[in-house]
Amino acid sequence: MNPTPPFILPTIVDGEDKSSLLTNRIRKNYRHIRKWAKRTQTNCFRIYDKEIHQYPLAIDFYDGRFCVHYFSKAANDNDYDPPKELKEATIHALKTIFNVEEELIFWRTRSKRKETRQYERQGNAKEFFSIVEFGVQFKVNLIDYLDTGLFLDHRETRKMVTQASINKKLLNLFAYTCSFSVHAAASGAIFTKSVDMSNTYTEWGKDNFRLNSLSLQNNEVIRADCLKFLDDEIKKNLQYDVIVIDPPTISRSKKMDQLFDIQVDYVSMLSKALKLLQKDGVIFFSTNFRKFVFNQTLFPFCLIQDVSHKTIPIDFHDSKIHRCWKIIKKADF
Repeated sequence: MNPTPPFILPTIVDGEDKSSLLTNRIRKNYRHIRKWAKRTQTNCFRIYDKEIHQYPLAIDFYDGRFCVHYFSKAANDNDYDPPKELKEATIHALKTIFNVEEELIFWRTRSKRKETRQYERQGNAKEFFSIVEFGVQFKVNLIDYLDTGLFLDHRETRKMVTQASINKKLLNLFAYTCSFSVHAAASGAIFTKSVDMSNTYTEWGKDNFRLNSLSLQNNEVIRADCLKFLDDEIKKNLQYDVIVIDPPTISRSKKMDQLFDIQVDYVSMLSKALKLLQKDGVIFFSTNFRKFVFNQTLFPFCLIQDVSHKTIPIDFHDSKIHRCWKIIKKADF
């Protein structure tokens, strides 16, 4: 692997800003998470997570840069941007604590009403840089896409998958930028295969392998519709020890023949994946759809454990940000 770049986390001056609840909360959170981050060789994490009602924000730290997510409840399409007062208070807090320049603070607006797609491009600045998570490097971009290239809420899930994949074969479906696979390969998986239907993200995933000097020969990255891919793999009679499935809630991509709806399609999808799984192999299945209902009785030949509580990172305060199940195949069916 490439050597991990110099690892520096900014120090901050202790104190209290009596005029700003937000400043005080961010300072408290950062002091707490910084100790963990230094110990684990991680320089990307959340420093504020919608903890104060009047500040509907999540703020993520990426090696000296800051990604601020504003959660809008606006009914009017013209009111999605954060209010001026909120923006000024946030910038003031970050400047006060970290002495950061404003150009290193990047904003995102999240709204239930505003339709967004996982693969939607927001810009074309192409400003990529690398961060470190558990000593493994990843390319991120805080400008061009709705998401940055690394879902921070799945940090502990990646750790769990990595531990299960040592000396094993891993299949990563809906792989995005291949973070699960890269972690697994860096820790001793003998083979990984990552599948996503986006050219942008499969190329990004390959860059993540290269960034860590991991051979693409043993770590295949494939652009394909994951549901069609499952059918093709079944025909080839291929088998894996570990399968990761973290699909979108709904996908209307033109690259797919039909609408994908996780609540409707999860049974068929998991049933196909189980045909590719070795006996006593494991599927890690996750979703951020809060209304998702998992009927475990439909999989009688499996041991299914809800491990969601084990996968929520210490810097996230929303225990429902995602759900995750560990599905162990106990018999063929």
